[in-house]
Amino acid sequence: MLTITDFQIKDVVNVADGKKLGNITDLDINLVTGKIDAIIIQTGSKMMGFFGKNDEVVIPWSNIVKIGTDVILVRYFRTTYHDEDEMEAEVKAPKTFY
Repeated sequence: MLTITDFQIKDVVNVADGKKLGNITDLDINLVTGKIDAIIIQTGSKMMGFFGKNDEVVIPWSNIVKIGTDVILVRYFRTTYHDEDEMEAEVKAPKTFY
């Protein structure tokens, strides 16, 4: 049996590219079935403190390939999402050359 602490200390590695995604910070639990639906991983650096860039990655439980002694292997394919307002702001922003 694994505890939540056991999950949190394991590194999560993507089998698609072999890169470390981060560590589990939360679990998505289905209250009806009592089963874990997904794991939530905090990516990015916390070294910059409050202003550091942090993103959450949600990995469905079905995408977990193997839970090892010190690593969790997952199948994760990155997708890029752009907010339309953010993209418009980038297009309208004046370019500055130095």
